[in-house]
Amino acid sequence: MTLRNVILLAFASAMAMSLAPAMVFIGGIIGGGLASDSRLATLPVAFMVVGTALSTIPAAMLMQKLGRKRGFILGATGGILACLMASLAIYVQSFWLFVLASACTGFHLAFVQQYRFAAAESVAPEQAGKAISFVLVGGVIAAFVGPELARACADWLDVRFAGSFLAMAFLIAGALVLLLTLQEEADMSQKATSETHKPVSALTLFSRTGFLIAVTGGVVSYAVMSFIMTATPISMHVMDGHSLDMTARVIQSHVAAMYLPSLLTGMIIGSLGIRNIMSLGTLLLLACSGIALMGNELMHYWWALVLLGIGWNFLFVGSTTLLTRQYTSEERFKAQAVNDFAVFSLQAIASLSAGPVIHQLGWQWVNLLPIPVLLVILLLLFRMKSEKTDTAQQGKV
Repeated sequence: MTLRNVILLAFASAMAMSLAPAMVFIGGIIGGGLASDSRLATLPVAFMVVGTALSTIPAAMLMQKLGRKRGFILGATGGILACLMASLAIYVQSFWLFVLASACTGFHLAFVQQYRFAAAESVAPEQAGKAISFVLVGGVIAAFVGPELARACADWLDVRFAGSFLAMAFLIAGALVLLLTLQEEADMSQKATSETHKPVSALTLFSRTGFLIAVTGGVVSYAVMSFIMTATPISMHVMDGHSLDMTARVIQSHVAAMYLPSLLTGMIIGSLGIRNIMSLGTLLLLACSGIALMGNELMHYWWALVLLGIGWNFLFVGSTTLLTRQYTSEERFKAQAVNDFAVFSLQAIASLSAGPVIHQLGWQWVNLLPIPVLLVILLLLFRMKSEKTDTAQQGKV
């Protein structure tokens, strides 16, 4: 695989990942219009997250059998079909068909999450952080293209928003065209189907200190980010009375802060090292909670959510980079599947927990609860030995 693949994966990510923010933007609105009970309005968005979590292991295992390129093509095809199903569900006004389609979008997004690993495998190990960061930059584009396309194409068909998902199907088809041009190692499929090594167990993987810290960092980065971000619009707009426009700007600033640092994160890792970038990300997440606890004015929310985005980026990219150094080539698909299942399962739980916590305990507890977890991460990173010790797996990708 080549550097060319990293560029292709970044552009494919920008198109394929657009489905997620589009679903977040209109999924609840559509759900509220289709559901017989208004309490079920957010179920489609929740099922997208759950579908992603449940599909992480199958996605990795399918790529082990088929190779990266064929796996990505399968995932994109699934995304196109899921969007067409969602469009049909809206057109025929079927809430449960829309929920099923939302869960199927999670299958597609689980494959998109593997783009960062494919990018890391495309370059020398010391360049993995830069490759991962570059692919994540596509998320900046996706964060704005997805909602904007969903809004602009809402009235393409007779039933509002049916055209939004039809447009998303075309966008993912564009990503599919790029994925068809990926260059894959000639022996990769053979490796994936004819390995004779003894399969590694999850217990063996977690017995490695570096792997445990990498997965924990990824889990905490996503869980804390999703937990606070999901609760923010409710606290800011519903409870504190800030305008919908101001709330939207805070969320947009947060999303930009999540992905824009990726332009530099790889270089920062090269300068500071993985452990230091992960520690910095954790400190920024703590700073987010600290500022949020200081008040409920617009700038408290804005600074907290911007720091939340940057902290997520540093901790997640650092964790992913560390992860790629903890397994051999033969172990990579199992290791990546275990990692993503842990990360997105906990993200789903965090997202679903945010609503009850903000309504029953309030904004202060939303920001207090992550603090002990973040302190544990800092302790693990403090006790982490040199990167050379923690990346002792020879034959790594």
